[in-house]
Amino acid sequence: MQSSRNLDRFLALKDFEQPARKRLPRPLFGYVSGAAEDSATLHANADAFNDVDLVPRVLVDVSARSQNVTLFGRTYSAPFGIAPMGISAMTAYRGDIVQARAAAEASIPMILSGASLIRMEDVHAIAPHTWFQAYLPRDMQHIDALINRAKTAGFETLVVTVDLSVAANRENNIRNGFSLPLRPGFRLAMDGLTRPKWLLKTFVRTLWRYGMPHFENAFAERGLPILAPETLRDFSDHDHFTWEHIRHIRQAWKGPLIVKGIMHPADARIAQDVGVDGIIVSNHGGRQLDGAIAPLRILPEVVAATTLPVMIDSGFRRGSHVLKALALGASFVFVGRPFNYAAAIAGQPGVARAIALLKAEVDRNMAMLGLTNCADIDRSYIRFRNILKNGGNPGAFH
Repeated sequence: MQSSRNLDRFLALKDFEQPARKRLPRPLFGYVSGAAEDSATLHANADAFNDVDLVPRVLVDVSARSQNVTLFGRTYSAPFGIAPMGISAMTAYRGDIVQARAAAEASIPMILSGASLIRMEDVHAIAPHTWFQAYLPRDMQHIDALINRAKTAGFETLVVTVDLSVAANRENNIRNGFSLPLRPGFRLAMDGLTRPKWLLKTFVRTLWRYGMPHFENAFAERGLPILAPETLRDFSDHDHFTWEHIRHIRQAWKGPLIVKGIMHPADARIAQDVGVDGIIVSNHGGRQLDGAIAPLRILPEVVAATTLPVMIDSGFRRGSHVLKALALGASFVFVGRPFNYAAAIAGQPGVARAIALLKAEVDRNMAMLGLTNCADIDRSYIRFRNILKNGGNPGAFH
């Protein structure tokens, strides 16, 4: 692990990626960093931010700035949180817990993945205001049981991911030697041996203290071990789900209910009609449908289609990215991979460093834009590039 002193060399979220590549076995780093097929959507997510320019105001008294945001009755210290990421406990020792604890101490939300390897009860005990993200089981009986478990554990906010009807075509996983179920073999063993710090401090330490990792939160009961052949089915056999399942969950879950994976304005309207409390515009970080539109590009249409709080993820790396999304109508932003890398490099101090860097960027950019509050940024603070492509309308963004 990096010492706190060494963390000073990380100056931006992007700085965590290459050290994480060096620390993690190739299959694991490829799993976290990779996307579907040609990674076109992964790159489109990043490119979308370059089509939006910020328009600063000057001679505004910005000496008293606050980036606090209130969401579902709770006030957070920044307009961003940590997105759900599966198997984080394989990339960092007790990865979900170190991320949840760092988020709690920074007063931002963290969403625990349904594909996590640490019991939801253990994470909630450390960080009680963590949100829980569910991949729905195959039938209503198992759905009800999982919801009841999350209630009993004390979770207040439930996030249901809906863009996983079938398994994505993640060719990069095959090329890098990653698979679910995890298949032990010579190549995987060699990858581990060439990363001795990860092998001893994360994998062997986990095995010694907790045994073979299982998917702990896919069902009401303990899920399968990562070596089980049926593992992939549990997270991809969702092609029969419809809005009726969300209606059913709405009746059962009385706290804030959020649907993650909305990309079409029509679906945003349906979500509101069904009675959910918020949506997250997301293309799964480019990990599902390659060629899908970047969330930032469709965000204005989704915001216009609903009165629900509209959150967003996929590709966020800078404070300016966060503010661009807020200007386009987002209520909140979630960031994934960089926090995973930070945990892999330095555990909780690494995640805390990453959060602090992003907070500092948001604060600095607010001052230079002439803003004292996140709620004050709107479309007047941005302009769009590629005017000719958009039919000559500087306000168009398609």
